[in-house]
Amino acid sequence: MNGRTGRRREPWLGPAGVLIAFGICEVVGRVGLVRRSYLPPASEVLTRAVQLAADRAFLNGVGATLRAWALGLGLAVAIAVPLGLLLGSLPVVDSAVRVIVEFLRPLPSVALIPLVSLLLGTGTGTEVALIAYASLWPVLFNTVYGLGETDPLAKDTLRAFGFGRLSVLLRVELPGTAPFIAAGVRISAAVALILAVATELLSGFGEGLGIFIAQAGLATDGTRDVLAGVVWAGTLGLAVNGALVWGEHRLFPWTPDRQATTARRVGA
Repeated sequence: MNGRTGRRREPWLGPAGVLIAFGICEVVGRVGLVRRSYLPPASEVLTRAVQLAADRAFLNGVGATLRAWALGLGLAVAIAVPLGLLLGSLPVVDSAVRVIVEFLRPLPSVALIPLVSLLLGTGTGTEVALIAYASLWPVLFNTVYGLGETDPLAKDTLRAFGFGRLSVLLRVELPGTAPFIAAGVRISAAVALILAVATELLSGFGEGLGIFIAQAGLATDGTRDVLAGVVWAGTLGLAVNGALVWGEHRLFPWTPDRQATTARRVGA
């Protein structure tokens, strides 16, 4: 334990937890505590997940899910960042739309599937719209919060030298807010992937990982395929989160979390 850097994280704890969970599921499935039709052994599920990597139709479905995920997340970022900068820069505008934002934010995206399907039809457009709606809020609120956390001295200094509001925004506020925006994008990326799979599961149209899981759930002995699809969804989520965390560390090495990690490595 180092008082300056906080609690030290042991890198082996994550893999150890995964192995323990794998072992428990394997034992429960093997000894018959739960019927195999309900919970197959973990090794069989993992083997099936690996086999799906050679299934072209399955991979096409995963690709469709990832395309909808990327389009929805990109649309959310394109809307949320400028809107967040506007709300954070102009308190009058923020006060005017706050009630609307607080009304829309709690609405669950999956509850909007019938309405959006009626407006946009069944297809990728509906999925992208729902993903964008759910992913917008973390980026929006992180942008507003980050804008409020920028250094007031730096802003006052630029204003004293005659820089206008736009110059202060581009030179000080936006760079200072960028780590908060990146954190919001990372949170939204997970939300977007959940919504992509959930929308496919609940709507039952198109193609994708959620459609594969839904169809496997209707099969007589499809539990193994359902769980294999879930393994794929979890693996995609881990890969996306890992890539975004790596990107944050590379782009924003001055953030407190990154500085703490560097200090631990130096002190090791």
